[in-house]
Amino acid sequence: MTPRLSVVVPFYNVGEYIGDCLDSIARQTWTDYEAILVDDGSPDHSATIAKEFCARDSRFRIIEQENQGLGPARNTGVRHAQGEYITFVDSDDLITRHGFENLIRTLDETGSSFAGGNARRFNNSSGVRPSWIHRTPFAQNRIATHVTETLDLALDRMVWNKVYRRSFWDEYGYEFPAIRYEDYPVTLKAHLDAVTVDALAVPVYYWRERESGESITQQKFQLGNLEDRVRSAEMVMDLVEEQQSLREVRRRVHAHFAQIDLLTLVMAFGAAPPEEDENLLKLARRLMDRLDDSALVGAHGYDRIQHSALEAGDVDLLRRLARFRSDGGLRGGARALARRGRPWLLEHNYPGVRDQRSSVPKELYRLPKKELSLATTVQHVAWLEDGSLSVRGTAEIRHLETKASSRLRIALVVAGVESELAVRRFEAIDTHGDPALAGFEIRIDEALLAKLKTTAAPAHFVVRLWSGRLRRHGKLGGQRPGSPTWPPGAWIDATSWVQPGQGADGAFLLRRMVDPCRLTAAEHSADALVLRGRVPAELEEPKLRISRPMADRETVLPVALSGDSRDFAVRIPIRPIIEDANPDDPFTQRTSRAFRLIDVNGEERLLLWTAGPRAIHHFDQDRLVTLTRSVGGYVNLHETPLRLPAEDAEIVAGSHGKELRISGPALGGDGCEFHWRRYLDDSDDHLDVQCRRTQQDGRWTAAVTLSELIPENAVASATDPLASLADWILFAAWPDGPARAVQCEPFLSSRLPIDAEQDGHTAALRPHSGTLHLEVR
Repeated sequence: MTPRLSVVVPFYNVGEYIGDCLDSIARQTWTDYEAILVDDGSPDHSATIAKEFCARDSRFRIIEQENQGLGPARNTGVRHAQGEYITFVDSDDLITRHGFENLIRTLDETGSSFAGGNARRFNNSSGVRPSWIHRTPFAQNRIATHVTETLDLALDRMVWNKVYRRSFWDEYGYEFPAIRYEDYPVTLKAHLDAVTVDALAVPVYYWRERESGESITQQKFQLGNLEDRVRSAEMVMDLVEEQQSLREVRRRVHAHFAQIDLLTLVMAFGAAPPEEDENLLKLARRLMDRLDDSALVGAHGYDRIQHSALEAGDVDLLRRLARFRSDGGLRGGARALARRGRPWLLEHNYPGVRDQRSSVPKELYRLPKKELSLATTVQHVAWLEDGSLSVRGTAEIRHLETKASSRLRIALVVAGVESELAVRRFEAIDTHGDPALAGFEIRIDEALLAKLKTTAAPAHFVVRLWSGRLRRHGKLGGQRPGSPTWPPGAWIDATSWVQPGQGADGAFLLRRMVDPCRLTAAEHSADALVLRGRVPAELEEPKLRISRPMADRETVLPVALSGDSRDFAVRIPIRPIIEDANPDDPFTQRTSRAFRLIDVNGEERLLLWTAGPRAIHHFDQDRLVTLTRSVGGYVNLHETPLRLPAEDAEIVAGSHGKELRISGPALGGDGCEFHWRRYLDDSDDHLDVQCRRTQQDGRWTAAVTLSELIPENAVASATDPLASLADWILFAAWPDGPARAVQCEPFLSSRLPIDAEQDGHTAALRPHSGTLHLEVR
């Protein structure tokens, strides 16, 4: 029978990745497909791996050709495809388990020309995170829409997170050009040609970001790569020219190229060899000349300086501007300079500002007062023994030094009423990497927390900062990794729970929950998890609903009530969870479940974690089931392969100096070794520092002397003092298996960061994407 879906997978020199890619396709819940693997003359062992898949799964077949490039290889795959639908997968990426099914289901319902879904980026050092370029086009479900109606879709430039109707593909005769960046010309034309399209917010595709920077989209500073980028941009701009109906689409496309592609070209001057300067100059001007003036005028101020230097052909300034930016000079915004002869006017301290004969107009360096805005961070959140909540962070005015003469006020705003807080100020590292009076601590005592009872709305903080005659104010925000993003909650009385957290606008909030549906205790036996808790009085005949959001599936379990009929207990069998182990996340191999209590009237409540400060782990059949809390403090269940969890961290005095000690439950970790790993710049290679491992009472401890993690001959960046000298990640390795990053338990995240001084450097332990990172500055 003809398969409904054809999956085209070109490959070239991806032996390290293709096995995982094909495995993610083989695991799809949508099974009616053919996978056409196009060997584009690959010189490594990629074809061997591909042929092994073909041998054990008849849905996979291989096509061989001489090397022609990704676009022609995709075209070859299309010619051999037989399905009603067609999709493309790059051979170093991954597909979410329900990806194909989600896209085909919506197409079957709507009849749209094609459907696309959200994407995630991933690699070993940064874990999994949202794809920036897909954030706007796929922010929400948009069904049966069109790019002229949903202008955000004009920014959708990748072909691989989509399923196309084959009849639509053939009607318009799409072919990929034999260049890099071949996606956008095809993708935008398809958006323009489509009757309607479906855009889904759910992630369907995982896009690998290689540490080595070898992928096409990461090869930003090779002239041939840049030439293809400009050719692709020109093909896209040709599509939206001279049609009145596409005026707004054209505007978005031009602004996008100014923000992304032109920036890439001017940044290339920081790495290009001198003999390529003239070619690079011509290429960058070629793209700039095609862009609307409105797209250039509306760019960031620093971009406009680079554009002006490009127009003037000032290669020396272009090189200095590019290096300043790539070295982190814009982190926090450069310090303001007083203009010579007119000290009441301020200028950006950017390269070229003091040049005697500048090719860039002086007004482009001017620093408008509106850019002297309030900048705040939240760096540590903790409940103290006296019941008060401590919040530490920083507050400063961008571009200005925070002097001792400055004044800082912070108030808690409850139902529109401000209560001023005592502020303890201290010296901290500001956004420019300098010590300044930017740090603060506020404490919200029990009496003030009690005011939260007057309203159901969250409370926020307002910050006011005076520097000389300048005054700035705004909401407190800027949560940093650690306790601010995994803040602990606490009871403020018998029925009121206060949960700090982040609001939709990024502000730091305090939410009061009255008599929440809550977990009070949990334990596990050989075959089940047992949850105990308490439900609100208004929930009648409650049941526990366990949902698997990525799979749109759920299980409903009965609960046993006792006492005043508000105390509940529920038993969750573990075996069905392990047997249903096909993961939703193709990189971490994790499947997550959320918990709600529902009653006979359909009312439902999320289950809040108010139990002890440790997760519950159950290890069986090489799978780990973990009951833990979410970012917002609610109960989650995760099922993964064994990735050892870290539950405690401390820095102590050791026999050879300060020691960093990480510990957690042993589970199936017998025989593993621990090491801190640092990936080298622009490389998949890494350095490992072995830990001293001990095990006692069913728990492991991995210890390392901090001085071993300070790079030799480390020199701080003169441009960006906040740049990390080293970023270490804790890994566990088994003798007969792969090394896997140790997972940072949410309860440990809620107690981080931990900072220490060592050999003139600062080492900070923080969580990133569920793993433990030690950043050395």
